[in-house]
Amino acid sequence: MNDRTPAADLPRFDASDLARLVPMPAAIDALEAALLAGLDPEAEPARGVVDVPGGQLLLMPSSTASYTGVKLATVTPANPGRGLPRVQGLYVLLDGATHAPAALLDGIALTSLRTPAVSGLAVRHLAAPDSRRLLVFGTGPQAWGHVTAVRAVRPSLEHVDVVARNPERMAAFVARCRAAGLSAAPADPGAVAHADVVCCCTTAREPLFDSALLPGHATVVAVGSHEPDAREVDARLVARATVVAESHEVARRECGDLVLAAAEGAFDLAHVHTLAALVRGDVRPADGRPRLFKSAGMAWEDLAVAAAVYEGRGGRG
Repeated sequence: MNDRTPAADLPRFDASDLARLVPMPAAIDALEAALLAGLDPEAEPARGVVDVPGGQLLLMPSSTASYTGVKLATVTPANPGRGLPRVQGLYVLLDGATHAPAALLDGIALTSLRTPAVSGLAVRHLAAPDSRRLLVFGTGPQAWGHVTAVRAVRPSLEHVDVVARNPERMAAFVARCRAAGLSAAPADPGAVAHADVVCCCTTAREPLFDSALLPGHATVVAVGSHEPDAREVDARLVARATVVAESHEVARRECGDLVLAAAEGAFDLAHVHTLAALVRGDVRPADGRPRLFKSAGMAWEDLAVAAAVYEGRGGRG
């Protein structure tokens, strides 16, 4: 690799490039391969969060023998009122040995791919093999990514229920699911009673549904927040479920669904299982109990998918 490549000449990958080079099944496989190769999420550095005027700057570095990378993302709550995205970002991929810049990727497109891919990996190992009904909370890019991810690992999926606050967006999302060949319908939170898989993809800070309605075989994925004081599921579900998170440290530091349940005395954080243990086959979901995957997002996931994108275009040259 030329370690003097000007930044202007670096390969750049936008959302369409990511979708072409690493479709959802390939992203899920890349994440699984990283864990099976021995990557230890517990050794990852903590997400850097810096308060800046009007929002936050997030820094997420990770490294392997082959690559180093960092995602720089901003969270600006006032941006939607300006017609701009609330979250924006850039990913910088570096060579693992020389640390020379290798590529630039759209950070938000990368997040929109890797977050549902991580959920898809968890669903692959948690959900009932014949899962047919999916309930999605939310209508944004993450919600659609989760439909794609669940479908990738559960081809038996037939129907999607959609819960959202905005009726127009909910109708558009239902139409998108139908156009993709799935049965779909607007729904309310009570639809969890009929769900095989539930994906929570919102900015909610309070539980989205009453988990007493949830079937004992259902799998729930919660991805909406990395804040310790926000939750999408109630403490009753956390206490009842086989609980999986990306790492023990992230569960204690960033997974509000779990942290709040523990603070209320409903759950012991020592009972969290890790995604790596699940993938290796060291965790077996208990029969008759729901399965909960709480994701906060980690830098190794960005790196695994970014490397797959780079290598997919014939990189490392």
